[in-house]
Amino acid sequence: MNQKVKNLIQKLGEAIHESVSESEDIAGVVKNIREQGFDVLLMLEATIGLNEVEAEAADDTESMEEVADGPFTHNDLTFLKSLRISLTEDDVQTDSPAEADEA
Repeated sequence: MNQKVKNLIQKLGEAIHESVSESEDIAGVVKNIREQGFDVLLMLEATIGLNEVEAEAADDTESMEEVADGPFTHNDLTFLKSLRISLTEDDVQTDSPAEADEA
């Protein structure tokens, strides 16, 4: 990944942090919790995924073929894996054994 993209991703993370930090809704709820006698520590984790536009067109074609073969597309499996959810081999009905190993 080139440095320009890395900088843009960092700016995105900073923008998300700033949005949460300056949110009046969040500040109000935190204030209410503190009034109830609790201190608040808010930690958020964001996962940013990137797909190159050219590669995405090929993935869409593969995904459409996979839908016909089973209930989960490659994107579904990638998303579930990012959530640390694994599936049994019976749940994954694809032609590619490599994809089943990824889950």
